[in-house]
Amino acid sequence: MAGYPEKESVKNNSNIISGVMYFYIHFVTEVLCFYTLYTYTGTRSEVWLFFLAYDMLAFVPQALIGRFSDRFPKLPLGAAGLIFLAAALLLFQARAGTYLPLTVLCLGNCMVHVNGAEVTLRTSGGKLAGSAIFVSGGSFGVVTGRLMGSAGMPDGILFVLALTALPLTLLAQRYILNDARPQTEQCRDFRYIKGGAAKGAVIALAVVIVAVRGYMGYGIPTSWNKTLVQLVMLFSFMGTGKALGGILADRFGFRRTAMVSTALAAPLLMFGDNIMAISLVGVMLFSMTMAITLGLIVSAIPKTPGLAFGWTTIGLFMGTAPAFFFRLRTTAANCVMIAALSILCLAIMWLIIRKDPENE
Repeated sequence: MAGYPEKESVKNNSNIISGVMYFYIHFVTEVLCFYTLYTYTGTRSEVWLFFLAYDMLAFVPQALIGRFSDRFPKLPLGAAGLIFLAAALLLFQARAGTYLPLTVLCLGNCMVHVNGAEVTLRTSGGKLAGSAIFVSGGSFGVVTGRLMGSAGMPDGILFVLALTALPLTLLAQRYILNDARPQTEQCRDFRYIKGGAAKGAVIALAVVIVAVRGYMGYGIPTSWNKTLVQLVMLFSFMGTGKALGGILADRFGFRRTAMVSTALAAPLLMFGDNIMAISLVGVMLFSMTMAITLGLIVSAIPKTPGLAFGWTTIGLFMGTAPAFFFRLRTTAANCVMIAALSILCLAIMWLIIRKDPENE
């Protein structure tokens, strides 16, 4: 950035490199979490409550941990998080109760997520691709962990995966360590909101969009999803959409990508209940809002990217929690829900996202 010398390792391509590294770290994190959940909760009568507690403990504290990380962004929280995840697996193996190992597991998850956000946002130069690639790794990790847990894979594989990811967290951290800019200036190029927009309102409205995405992830009708291959495809398209949201926003414009992807997704989600190909494309398009909402919140509070990321995870919990208690059962009701929520998201985006520069 002008006025601040940068070392060789902090260039535009560090955005993609750190994103790819954290794609794998995030993938491993979710494999560890969901392998553990599906291995050690399969015989419990209150499995749904256990998963609800997991969502709450893994999502909500990220704002607090993110704020801490904003003050100390050079701390190796990613490495600490992987150690917590491995410790949680050992506690589950030792039958050390239920919620103690779950809490340790969720704290590890939070640390890795927040560190990934700090690294990819602070080294991005205002671009979204790196952060979007990082977040997309989670969808692939969730389905892989579920499959490994259901198949009864040996726990030792999980420790090996953690060991392979550990050095990458330290390597990715070097992008922050080698950045000569003041930490309060590292995200100043995120300028995706309209001038004069109230920051608190932007955050609140972006969280609403995240909550909608979270609810749709659980609540959209997918009666076609009956086989293992179809489950893998669902999560793969979801993860691909998350990555594409940032990549296409950088290439074709933030506002354009947000509005077009959301508008196209709605009819595909509404009428894809029994048609896998239509539904998958709709899921992919709507998943692109992940990068959009993160870009909006960081634009509102660029000095605290960890806290900004934490707001998105709070929104995700707000969206997923209702799906544990009720879901719409009829096609007509789902169509009305998807249409209404999509229109709401489009209205919010139109209201707060600035126009794309002419050269985009």
